[in-house]
Amino acid sequence: MVRDVSFTVDPGYVLGMVGPNGAGKTTTIRMLLDIIQPDHGEVRLFGKPFSGGHRAMIGYLPEERGLYRDLDVRETLEYLGALKGLHKAQAKRSAAETIERLGMHEHRSKKVKELSRGMSQLIQVAAAIQHRPRLLVLDEPFSGLDPVNVRLLKEVLEELRDDGAAIVLSTHQMNLVEEFCDRVLMINDGQVVLYGHLDEVRRDFADGSILVDADPLPAHLPGVVSVTDRGSHKELVMAGAAPTGPVLRALAESGCHVRRFEIASPPLEEIFVRIVRHRR
Repeated sequence: MVRDVSFTVDPGYVLGMVGPNGAGKTTTIRMLLDIIQPDHGEVRLFGKPFSGGHRAMIGYLPEERGLYRDLDVRETLEYLGALKGLHKAQAKRSAAETIERLGMHEHRSKKVKELSRGMSQLIQVAAAIQHRPRLLVLDEPFSGLDPVNVRLLKEVLEELRDDGAAIVLSTHQMNLVEEFCDRVLMINDGQVVLYGHLDEVRRDFADGSILVDADPLPAHLPGVVSVTDRGSHKELVMAGAAPTGPVLRALAESGCHVRRFEIASPPLEEIFVRIVRHRR
């Protein structure tokens, strides 16, 4: 069950949807796609309430995979393309182009049941993107992919984003959210507990530390209570809400060579753990 979940995905942007198992992510996606209907509220796509005409504009990769095992790759994509409204010639051309783009050309005549897990995942992705959707909803799209195909898929999704597609990415892989998404939506116990631009979210959870690579580092800096050597840099922990400007000024006045000066922000995974633990 979800309650009062509200968010926006703009064209050309990627929204990362995260949350613990059972938090309500899949339920939210199913309501977004009209698979189930909400008891209250409204889903609006492209400025209008959801209607049957929207289906051909949407690409969906569900968490539960499902392909016709006895069809070959090309037949599968041509059939699924036709279900999205592509004419026969369009479906053939789109299937061939998508197979080529995902590096699956040599496997195009294989039956789905003959594919490895990673290959099957790429075909599922191909089915979701071959009709060039305006809204693309992906539930754990990188599952089962090796590093080479993870990079390939990110490139393909970036192309769709740059072409104006709005993308919703549901995943537990926080590093991919940080690398790929513009905004993040965190759901816990069926409610939105975090929503915003990724950079703003990380700044809001910053703990006041500074990452500095400077040589030589002065022994005394205003507001700094401890210094930890992190190898390539040093982490300066500030006293409470002490401003960071005086530290930078002191470094400049000391005459040391500053190669890096950065306000530390925690990784998304740490923010995720903090919020979930706090709400238990």
